[in-house]
Amino acid sequence: MSYELVINSTDNEVVTALLHENKLIELHKQGLDDKFNVGDVYLGKVKKIVPSLNAAFVDVGYEKDAFLHYHDLGPRFKSMNKYVQNTLVGKQSTSKLGYNKIEAQIDKDGKMKDHLSSKQLMAVQVIKEPISAKGPRISAEVTLAGRFLVLVPFSDKISVSQKIKEQSER
Repeated sequence: MSYELVINSTDNEVVTALLHENKLIELHKQGLDDKFNVGDVYLGKVKKIVPSLNAAFVDVGYEKDAFLHYHDLGPRFKSMNKYVQNTLVGKQSTSKLGYNKIEAQIDKDGKMKDHLSSKQLMAVQVIKEPISAKGPRISAEVTLAGRFLVLVPFSDKISVSQKIKEQSER
C-alpha cells in the first residue's frame, strides 16, 4: 500500500490531497489569511530566550512573537530539531523519519538556553491562538492529525482512533 500526500501552496490557498495507490482519498482546500489557527505548523526563528520564564519568544510571522515554554519543547525535541536542521542545510537525503537516529529525550526539568539559541530556526505548531496584546502560544512537539490516528514524529507510542471498533483492524 502506498500513500502520498500532495500539497499545492499558492498566494491564495493551500490544497492538500491524500492519494492511496494513486487514487484520491481526501482533498482539503484552505484559503490563506492572516489568522493563526490552532494546529498550523511554521518554521519559526528564535528571537529571545528568557531564562527567568524558562521560555523563548519565536517569530512565526505574527505581529507579536509567539511564546514557547520549555515544557512545550516535547521529550523528543533533540530528534526533531536535528531533523529540521539537517533538512535546512541539505544533509537530509530523505523525508522518511525512520532513517533518522532517535536522540535521547530532553530532561523534564532542563533549561531552555541549553537547547535553543537566538536566531535558531525550528519547526513549531500553534497550540493557542493570539489574544489581545499577546502572540500565539506554540509547541515544538508537532502533531499531525489524520482520520484515524495522530502522527507524532520520533515518538515511540502508537495510538489508534477509538472510531476503529474491530480489534483485527486496530
